Amino acid sequence: MRAQDVVRVPTTPLDAPAFPMGPYRFTDREYLNITYRTDPDALERVVPEPLRVVEPLVRFEVMRMPDVTGLGDYTESGQLAVVEYECEVGEYSLSMYVDNFPAIASGREIGAFPKKLGRPRLYVDHDTLVGTLDYGSLPVAQATMGYKHAPLSPEEARDELTRPTFMLKKLPHYDGSPRICELVRSQISDLTVKGSWSGPARLQLFAHALAPLADLPVLEVVSVSHILTDLTLGRAKVVHDYLA
Repeated sequence: MRAQDVVRVPTTPLDAPAFPMGPYRFTDREYLNITYRTDPDALERVVPEPLRVVEPLVRFEVMRMPDVTGLGDYTESGQLAVVEYECEVGEYSLSMYVDNFPAIASGREIGAFPKKLGRPRLYVDHDTLVGTLDYGSLPVAQATMGYKHAPLSPEEARDELTRPTFMLKKLPHYDGSPRICELVRSQISDLTVKGSWSGPARLQLFAHALAPLADLPVLEVVSVSHILTDLTLGRAKVVHDYLA
């Protein structure tokens, strides 16, 4: 293989790359979002400078993605903290758990999504929307919401999903020292809201050493949403280089 062809391949292995290059288009991407108040000291310990915790608010999300160009069909779950950076309010992605390897690899290599392998699910149980996350064989989170109990305005849904997202990208040198250590910013702008609802909700988190979502305990559920969308992810841009 010629050198210029090596450069053009998106990732390894060269003869069967782990993922194609984006942009990735999501059709019928479905969210269950529960925003809750947590322990402010616990949140401060996991949000890196120069981000600042505005309020001790965390969003737990489960996303069902049945049709993603290049990546297929998968489900994802994560935890995000409400933060501020240079007077702009957004969210910091604390962790993400995904059941699809191309989505994990592309998310980490192209972007800065903190993705690990997990077993999230989003489904309807009679009159209840249920979002769960297992790590291995053990439960980590269980979220429930009354199914389509009340309409949520498309404007509120759009505002929730188009907030800036900050992420930490870390890649080591071969000796283990940091080669890349950057804070990046991403934002969804190409989005169509196809349906949005709210209703009563509860969230349970279970302690796990390698999926420590419960380290940010649920003190009060603040808001909940169930949103169906089509969207394209925005590209990440570096806003702070820790090695500069």
